[in-house]
Amino acid sequence: MMKRYIGAFLTVLLLMGSLTGCGGSKQVEAQVFAMDTVMFLTACNGDGEAALQNAEAELYRLESMLSRTRENSQVTLLNQASEDFGKGQTVEVGDEVCGLIEQARTFSRVAGGALDITLAPVSSAWGFTKNAYRVPESGELEVLLTHVGMEHVHTDAAAGTAWLDEGTQVDLGGIAKGYASDRVAAIYRQFGVTSGTVSLGGNVWACGTRPDGKPWVVGIQDPNRTEEADAYVGKLHLSDAFAVTSGGYQRYFEEGGVTYHHILNPATGYPAESGLTSVTVVAAESGTMCDAFSTALFVMGEERALDFWRSGAYDFDLVLVTDDGRVLVTDGIADAFEETEGSGYVYKTVS
Repeated sequence: MMKRYIGAFLTVLLLMGSLTGCGGSKQVEAQVFAMDTVMFLTACNGDGEAALQNAEAELYRLESMLSRTRENSQVTLLNQASEDFGKGQTVEVGDEVCGLIEQARTFSRVAGGALDITLAPVSSAWGFTKNAYRVPESGELEVLLTHVGMEHVHTDAAAGTAWLDEGTQVDLGGIAKGYASDRVAAIYRQFGVTSGTVSLGGNVWACGTRPDGKPWVVGIQDPNRTEEADAYVGKLHLSDAFAVTSGGYQRYFEEGGVTYHHILNPATGYPAESGLTSVTVVAAESGTMCDAFSTALFVMGEERALDFWRSGAYDFDLVLVTDDGRVLVTDGIADAFEETEGSGYVYKTVS
């Protein structure tokens, strides 16, 4: 069996490698390991040191609350209660976790179930939780899928409690880093940082502009050339924007000549076969939304993803990379997208 895990830190380096630094400004930098990811923070103005110190503390706080694998996190305790006591055992998780669960419920509903935090046991069955990869039997997946669905997750916002139906487990990893980027962005603003970058495992926030007034430059990894640190399908020139990329190339294994990646289709329990190899979601307002939709739209595939974008229900833009060699850029960011010459891809702006 061939195993492949392009760690979040590598994805970040590839995405952020083209970011230009603060130039002559006083640049403050921090590297943080949290949420199983190496994260990079820079601040070019304001009280950068205080911003980064507080941001680091916030990232550790969120990890202690949202990690599925960390002992005594709210998510772990919630899952443990379902496993030990079954349906109806309430756990005090607090307003923040309740709110994130309800955001996940909303994202799941509007995306037609393409995002589902209750896929946790299915992901574990494939070995993606602990990198102990295997192909589950179809019967095993059928049983696990009976416990998948947001109808098995319950919250009481007033009491700050949540509970799961028996056999159901949750993993907030599909939105946790996006939420963390929102929290760090708020801290930057609190300390007057208006120029800097936040990179949390493929979740990027371009804070303001570079000190010279130019946009930050974020590279989108070429899914077919992951061994090359500077191989991009294109670059985005962004100011005050979140960008999140999801791709099957980030974590996968091969068995019997078949490649199995970590982005699972909640309807089947198998890796999504959507015709997409990479989805980048860009928005000004919400890293949480970008994180959620980058996964959901990957599962949806090109046609459904573009239909969802065209619906205008949410304000975001897309870069889709297809398995037949096309790069589709929605017209809202077409002027901010720089094609890579000689990449072999066919580029198209969609509206």
